[in-house]
Amino acid sequence: MKHVVGGGIAGLAAAYRLQRQGHDVHVFEASHDLGGLAATYETAGDRIEQFYHHLSKSEETIVDLAAELGVDDRLEWLVGKNAYYVDGVVHPLDTPWEILAYPHLSLYDKFRLGMLTLGADFRELPPRFDSYESLEAYEDVPIREFVVDHTTEGVYENFFEPLLDAKFGSRKEEVSAAWLLGRIKFRGERDLLRGEILGYFDGGFAPFIDALVDAVGRENITTGARVTDLALDDGAVSTLTAERGGASETHDTEGVVVAAMPNVLEALCGYECDIDFQGAVCAVVTMDAPLTDTYWLNIAHDAPFGALIEHTNFVSPDRYGGQHLLYVASYIQSSDEPLWQASDEEIEEQWLSHLEEMFPDFSRDSVTRFRLARNPRAAPVYERGYLEKVVPYDLSEVAEGLYYAGMASRAQYPERSLNGGIVAGFECADRIDTKGNADRSGRAVDEVAGEGEGDRVVTGGET
Repeated sequence: MKHVVGGGIAGLAAAYRLQRQGHDVHVFEASHDLGGLAATYETAGDRIEQFYHHLSKSEETIVDLAAELGVDDRLEWLVGKNAYYVDGVVHPLDTPWEILAYPHLSLYDKFRLGMLTLGADFRELPPRFDSYESLEAYEDVPIREFVVDHTTEGVYENFFEPLLDAKFGSRKEEVSAAWLLGRIKFRGERDLLRGEILGYFDGGFAPFIDALVDAVGRENITTGARVTDLALDDGAVSTLTAERGGASETHDTEGVVVAAMPNVLEALCGYECDIDFQGAVCAVVTMDAPLTDTYWLNIAHDAPFGALIEHTNFVSPDRYGGQHLLYVASYIQSSDEPLWQASDEEIEEQWLSHLEEMFPDFSRDSVTRFRLARNPRAAPVYERGYLEKVVPYDLSEVAEGLYYAGMASRAQYPERSLNGGIVAGFECADRIDTKGNADRSGRAVDEVAGEGEGDRVVTGGET
């Protein structure tokens, strides 16, 4: 029996893949919910994720898995409109003419920014279109240095810096240019006449998670069960102990995939991960009327939040009983920050008050519900030298039979995603299966060799 610690998408993916390779698997999840960051709220219609989600066209593994699970017919590719809030004005930035009309970058700034997003290094002529293929080449390059060198000072100060302030706050100078390039590559394909094409399931991500849970088998998943110990025998994982309802159970195991945050891994086996994580505070605001006509609104403004994601400008409000749903999101770099220390009521008052300041036509009277979610480790801080800190999938250096598929894995670089979680789960499962096949082949060879030697001994005796 193989075991998986964590019932998020990476853990479920690992279990699913192992089962299809012929292994018996059981998943332990500490909370009572499955899906990790894809957990949901109820609405007047479809459920809505507590933290905003969508798919990029570059995320192929999750699309393929959706097809295997029979829910690919629910995956829709929709237009997600983007804009930038600067000096009290919402500036749409989807079509070429909207970008040309943006007043906070010069024409030359826009040209150089456009070349960067197309992957063209225009510092010499003819321009090179393959300069940014290897993200590792920019692992140790500060973002500001890279942007100024590859575009202009104006592009950094008037476009990227406010975004970095919102995303990484006081730690923005530590982040590598590799993350920025990866983020540009990660984003979806664009329709020049409409905007960015992004994926979302009819019914949200809940039907996808439910299909994955059903495929693994609910009888093979235990929720509310916190794994508290892994025992080693001769350098290999031998047993797993899980606590549930005040009682502990110990199970023999042939291999364990830890699909959780690295602090869980460290508590179980002592492996230390040097990657730092940032927290997230995210509200889903239910309203009677829309706030804007934009899906993703970046904020270049002294706001207590970093972005406004108006979900029902992406997916029709008809699917939510006519309700309009807005994500208000902010990252925190330390639990000491006032935002993390504030109560839900204090955050609601501060955020809604600021929305009224930013949008004079908005009134909190239109808000019918304000739900707040917090996660202390929502995303890695992609600082310079990040790849040196990634946790290997195969942790045989710690204990044979131990694997890692959490957010500190290679699959979550240069940007975290649900797709990356599935890739990490599959990578661990494939390594377990390959090693198992090799072990079985080795035993078979030894057995054949042993039989042959026995035959020769017997034959020799008869002679």
